[in-house]
Order: sequence, then structure tokens, then C-alpha cells
Amino acid sequence: MATAKHSVLLCFFLLCFSLLHFIPVIAQKKPVFACDVSSNPGLKNYRFCDPSFDVTTRVNDLVSRLTLQEKIGWLASGSSAVSRLGIPFYEWWSEALHGVSKTGPGTKFSDPIPGATSFPQVILTAATFNESMFETIGKVVSTEARAMYNVGLAGLTFWSPNVNIFRDPRWGRGQETPGEDPLLSSKYGAAYVRGLQQRDDKDRLKVAACCKHYTAYDVDNWKGIQRYTFDAKVSKQDLDDTFQPPFKSCVLDGNVASVMCSYNQVNGKPTCGDPDLLTGVIRGEWKLDGYIVSDCDSVEVMFDSQHYTKTREESVALAVNSGLDLNCGSFVRDNAQAAVSRGLLNETVINRAISNNFATMMRLGFFDGNPSKQLYGNLGQKDVCTPANQELAREVARQGIVLLKNTKGSLPLSPTAIKSLAVIGPNANATNTMIGNYEGIPCKYTTPLQGLTVSVPTVYQSGCADVKCGSAQVDAAKKIAAAADAVVLVMGSDQSIEAEGLDRVDITLPGQQQLLVTEVAKVSKGPLILVIMSGGGMDVQFAKDNPKVSSILWVGFPGQAGGAAIGDVIFGNYNPSGRLPMTWYPQSYVEKVNMTDMNMRPNSATGYPGRSYRFYKGPTVYPFGHGLSYSKFSHKLVRAPRLVSVPLEEGHVCRSSTCRSVDAVEHSCKNLAFNIHLSVTNVGKLSGSHTIFLYSSPPQVHDAPQKHLLGFQKLLLTPHEEGLVRFNVDVCKHLSVVDEEGNRKVALGEHVLHVGSLTHSLNVRI
Repeated sequence: MATAKHSVLLCFFLLCFSLLHFIPVIAQKKPVFACDVSSNPGLKNYRFCDPSFDVTTRVNDLVSRLTLQEKIGWLASGSSAVSRLGIPFYEWWSEALHGVSKTGPGTKFSDPIPGATSFPQVILTAATFNESMFETIGKVVSTEARAMYNVGLAGLTFWSPNVNIFRDPRWGRGQETPGEDPLLSSKYGAAYVRGLQQRDDKDRLKVAACCKHYTAYDVDNWKGIQRYTFDAKVSKQDLDDTFQPPFKSCVLDGNVASVMCSYNQVNGKPTCGDPDLLTGVIRGEWKLDGYIVSDCDSVEVMFDSQHYTKTREESVALAVNSGLDLNCGSFVRDNAQAAVSRGLLNETVINRAISNNFATMMRLGFFDGNPSKQLYGNLGQKDVCTPANQELAREVARQGIVLLKNTKGSLPLSPTAIKSLAVIGPNANATNTMIGNYEGIPCKYTTPLQGLTVSVPTVYQSGCADVKCGSAQVDAAKKIAAAADAVVLVMGSDQSIEAEGLDRVDITLPGQQQLLVTEVAKVSKGPLILVIMSGGGMDVQFAKDNPKVSSILWVGFPGQAGGAAIGDVIFGNYNPSGRLPMTWYPQSYVEKVNMTDMNMRPNSATGYPGRSYRFYKGPTVYPFGHGLSYSKFSHKLVRAPRLVSVPLEEGHVCRSSTCRSVDAVEHSCKNLAFNIHLSVTNVGKLSGSHTIFLYSSPPQVHDAPQKHLLGFQKLLLTPHEEGLVRFNVDVCKHLSVVDEEGNRKVALGEHVLHVGSLTHSLNVRI
């Protein structure tokens, strides 16, 4: 029994705890914004606070009122307050890769919004090959982001998406990307950006997106080679053919508000200090309407790690003079005044940089006063983690899951025929693993075990202490497998295997996972389904060849509802339709190929096999685009030309001499297009979605790809239903290749078009 003194202390403690517990509700944060005329009526006399003026006029007015030190304060991601003008501190760094993220200081999860919808990691979303879905996800994420901003828990600038090409299967950040194909990555990036930003006719932004990491960035930490010092040696052909298209599409098709330059160098120059890449391409050729931001501390990296400049001031001057507008971190802000004093940087260039930053904030409504009175001011707690948003997360996971192998009579499992199910594996009861990196706090989790237990009784055994599986618990796993009607093994990786700052050396299942699968398969008496949860591909040839492993599913990192989606597919509540967005190579590939070799094209002289389905010449475990269904689909060509003529003006050199190709930018080539119509029929017994890929194998000139994707569409068909798919093929855009100098050319000769096993020859001539 407590004494009186202790009782008083206890009551005091409980009172304090109660008050602390309720503070977030009583004193809820408010969004950060400028031009609060309610507290400072004089601000309404400034043009930059008057939304009736155009953005340029407002920005010019604001910049003209700032001192040099105040301007320098807006070169940093933690931008300084200018109290005399009613401008608060603003934190630019928030993330929204596959849902509002807790990465970055700009976002916090707390009352009244403790979590947000966590969609599948991008690589699995890309496997849906559903362009409209990419945009829909962006819209939901931006709604939740704005809602969090309105309650003071997030900013307005989100440094997502990642549109780097997944060039090598070992890259730890490949999970963040849409895969290895430039077209898929381009379409994903532009669609997700449009969904996030939702620009209206007045050019207002819901949130500001950012496409990263520009450019040829795909080595983090491989055998001691660090991203901070890696110099990517890239040919002009590969740069323009493979690495640049997604960024170009982000700017031109998505009208993205920002591009982030990367840590690495490209051909000896830091990307954040290369005027050709920044001012020349992003700002000049592509006409970016927004700001260019550095990856975090990458300007400092130019000096400290790369030793590219001799002094801090030179590093700052090089970056800003090259076209950088904003530095993630404080290095530029801390050293800009010294750079000005030394004559390395002038105020006019600083004005350009902060004008781009302020223009973005103007479009976001940051300078329009209280956001509660603006377009998205009604969004709040009620708009986050809604049932519809969570169901969308489940649907995306379902659409992305790829059925790699399915022995007849295996999947889908019958919930009435299966009386007991053994669920085994280090990822079988995964939670945080399912959401990958750059994650937020999800609304809730449904683990694979939970998703499977909904349909049938289950018995669970982890089989390994963790995904590294140093010592598999084989006997315990075999015991429950032998007694079950069916077995589901949920294996794969997590952020301890593949992550930012951590590239893989091997692409096999970690530790003793393969042993566990093989031994369990020996005793299983019914279907055995291997589920791979990973960001990158795995060499699972052993399981592909093992007749006792009846089915294989790849589920990526499937998001908060991943377990429910896995259960839906395994028990036939959903007909799988995902396709691999990257090639699955054998382990022998990574043993022979140096990860730092950036060449995409093969080299017969050295035995280098090339990279991605477009150029790789060698064996695969599973190819790009592979994916099975519980139904069968047939294709029939309805309409396609046999011949396309490219008109040339009088006197063109190719009229009098033999040419292998013509420039794709010539006037005679522009607006030259044709249609391809395909009939697609579901000849199976189940309704299902089917992705139609249109590929072209161009004439082998300019070291062209052996095959490349021209377009894709997803179609939902009931049993025996027939659908018509139309592709519009632009000759200059779709049938062109990049030559050795980086120029786009239309190859003359026979182009072979592919849709599944269907082929069609098309002759392009002048």
C-alpha cells in the first residue's frame, strides 16, 4: 500500500502522463506557410503574397526584397525563416516512394495521423504493367500527403519517384525502381508524377514530385566500391538509349517539379557539378519548370570524398553555377557567402536558383496564406488510411504478384480440399519486410501467414531464425510439412540482404534457404508453393527444375496488404497477372560480370554478355516479361502494315546513296505513325487480366537492341471473351534506335514485331 507521500507523487505522475498524452490532440500542430495576413495584415501589400499576380511577378517581387544572406538561406533543404517578411522555416525533404514515408525530417507520424497507406515497393507495382494504376496510386499518396501537411505533419515537396534503371541484379536499391526497361520506367515515372502533382489549369500543384537519381546511378556499395566515389563510365549511346529516357519522360510527359542529381560521377564529372547535364539537358533541352536538387550532401561529397574541387567554396560554386538550385543538407548555405566573397559565385546566379525554388513553392500555395482556405484545405485525418486506400494497396499487390511456375493441378489451391496447410519460412510471418525501404508507418499489416489462415487451418514454422538463415531448422519444418495437405514456403530477402548502401554479391537464396526448400520438398505429399519475397531477382533454378516444387510465386516487397494478396492468389480468389519487370539471371552471371561495368551492349571480343533483355546474350532463370496465369490467352493480328515509307526531301543524301538509317528528328519523319490492332481472347475457364506486350526487333544497325518494348496494355477478360487492343506506333519514337554518337535514327529495313508467339514483319524504307 502506498504512503500518502507516494500517493501524491503517483497522482502527480499520472496527471503529467495524462497531460502529455493529450497534448497532441489539444495543441495540434498547424501547417507551415507564408503570408499569414491574419497575424500580419501588412503582408497583403506585398505582391509575392498576392495570388492574383502570376508566379513570375510574385517571385521577382520576393527575391528583390531579400538580402544576400536571406537568399543563401533558401539554397538549403532546411530553408531559413525570413521573419520580417512572414516567411517561416521550411523543410524540403519528405519522401513518398510508395506511400508517405518516415524517411526525411519533413514528415512525422503522430496524432492525429499515426500511419499512412503503404503500397507495394515500386518494383512490384511495376510488375502490374498497369499505367493507369501508377497514376491512381500517386493520387492517393498525394491526398494522404496533403492531409498530413494540413495537420502539420508533412511538407509539400516529396523527393520521389526513383526512376533509375535496374541495370544489375545485385543493386540494393533496384527494389525502388520500375525495373530494367526504359519504356516501362518512363511510363511509370510520368504517370506517378502526374498522380502526385495533379497540376491544374492554373499550374497549381497538389504536392511537388522529384525524379531521382540523375543519372546512371546504380551502384551503392559493392565489394567496397561506394556510390560516393564511383565514376560511371557510360557511352553516349547507352546514356541516351538507356539511362536518360525515364528522366526525360518525367520532365516532358510528367511535367515534374524537380530532378535530383546523384552522388556518382559520370565520365569523370560529378552529376551535381556538370553544367552539360544540369543546365544543358534538364533546363535547356527538356525545359524543366521547377528546381534541381542535390542528393543529400552530394555537393559536400564532391569536395570531401571525390576531391574533385580543392576547397569547399569551389564545390559550392561549381554546383550552383552548373544549374543546381537546392542542396539537400546545409553545405551550400554554409559556404556560399565565402564563395561569393572569393568571386566564385555571384548574386545573379543565386537569384536564379532561389527563383526556381520559390516558383515551386508558389505553385504549391505556400505563399497564399492559410492552406485551410485553399483547394486542398479540407483534407485531413479522415482522408488517410481509408478503406478504399487500403483496398487499393491490396489490389496493387494482387496485380503485381508474378506466377513463375505452376505444375498442372497445383495452383490455385482449393480451400475445401486442403484441410491443413504448412506455412514455413523466414518471411512467412513478415511485417516490416513487406514494405521495403523508404517506408512509412502502415495503417496495419496482413502477414502471409494471416492471409493464408483466412482460407484454411495452418501450422507455422519459421525454418530459419532470419532471412540470412545461417542454420535452417530442417527437421522441425519437415515434420509439419509431411503432415500437411499442402505447403507454402515464404523465403527471400529483406533490408539486411539488399538495401540502400548494400549491394548483393550473390543472387541465390540467402544462407541455408535452398537447403530448407529442397529438404521440405522431399517429404511434402501435396502441392508445394515457393513464395519469393525480394526486391531483386533470385537464382532459383534448383526449384524451377525440381518437380516436387509445384509452383513458384514472386511477390516483391508487397506492402501492408501483401499477406492478403498472397492468400488471394494462392487460393484462386485472384487470377495472377503480374509480369517480371527485370531479367532473373543465374548466379554464374554475377560471378563473371563486374557490377561496375556500365556497358549495356555485349562485347563478343571479351565475352561480356550485355545487360537487360534488350542486349543480354546468355541463359536466364526467368526472362523479362515472364508471368503465368490460371487462364490461357490467344492473340490474333487484325491490322498492321507490311510497309512504311519515310518521305525524304529533295536532295537528301539518302536519295543518291545507300543509307542504313535516317535521322529521327527530320521534318519528313515527324508525325509518321500507323496502327496495330490485335484480337485477344481468354480461352481459359477463369476471368483474368492479361498484359499484351508489343516488341520490335529492329534491323541490326548501330548496335541496336535485339528486342525492345514499344508498348504494353492490360486487358481484363472473362472466359471466352474477346477484346481488341490498339497500339499507335510512331515511327520516329518507337521504331528508332540510338546511334553510336547518341543521335536517334530510324533504322531502314525489316523490323519484326512480336506479341507473345505472334510475329509480323514490317519493312521501313525511304
